[in-house]
Amino acid sequence: MAVRVRRWPYPGIPTQSPEATINRLVLWNVDLTLVDVAIVTRDAYADAFRRVTGRPLMKLTQHNGRPDSEIIFEMLAINGIVAEDEHLPKFLDALADAFTARRGRLTAEGRAMPGAKDALKAVSKLRGTVQSVLTGTIKSNAVHKLTAFGLHKHMDFEVGGYGEEVYPKATLLQVAQSRAGRKHGAVFDRGNTVLIGDSVRDVQAARIAGAAMIAVATGRSLPAELHEAGADVVLPGLANPSEVVAAVARLASPARQAG
Repeated sequence: MAVRVRRWPYPGIPTQSPEATINRLVLWNVDLTLVDVAIVTRDAYADAFRRVTGRPLMKLTQHNGRPDSEIIFEMLAINGIVAEDEHLPKFLDALADAFTARRGRLTAEGRAMPGAKDALKAVSKLRGTVQSVLTGTIKSNAVHKLTAFGLHKHMDFEVGGYGEEVYPKATLLQVAQSRAGRKHGAVFDRGNTVLIGDSVRDVQAARIAGAAMIAVATGRSLPAELHEAGADVVLPGLANPSEVVAAVARLASPARQAG
């Protein structure tokens, strides 16, 4: 019986090979780009707030692509608590514990965004490409979110940027480029780095830090807002992996080697 070999469906775009040099960096935002787990996240924040302050969380703040560290300080302020030095590390630890305790609810009360798994798999096959995350979420929670839906398989979490690092997202992007550069011996910059996200804040981070930007209109930002902010490409979502692969291949050329 003949075995049918599945062909690479994107002609003209080179595929990944085991010995390929890593020279293209693709960074993904997590919430509302790859997953929607807002219910579990809100509950974890409320639990962490209670653990740290001893008070119930009365007022919520909008996340909108901001890092957890920034959200924590605003949450304390709008709930009438003066932030002190020990609040941030305590809150980050409590948030990690609260989210871990709820990770079993992720698939029941959340979802992977349509096409996310296929898009990640398709991009992973682009020659010389490493994928990671650029997220306001702290690292442990980002890993939980993606693992719950099988979206972790094509991610190198070691080179990502995360919400506990306190930096603005644009600086986090540069940190991720540096981490990838050290690991793979290449220089990652505007010519070979792509950020994929759903918010105007993501677009602004890419513009400031030096990365191409693929915006997906799956979050709270409208397509017109994403275009106006300066996204190189705006897609309705990830449902068509060929659009994502073609955009990445067009926007990010192979990197030059370091040294």
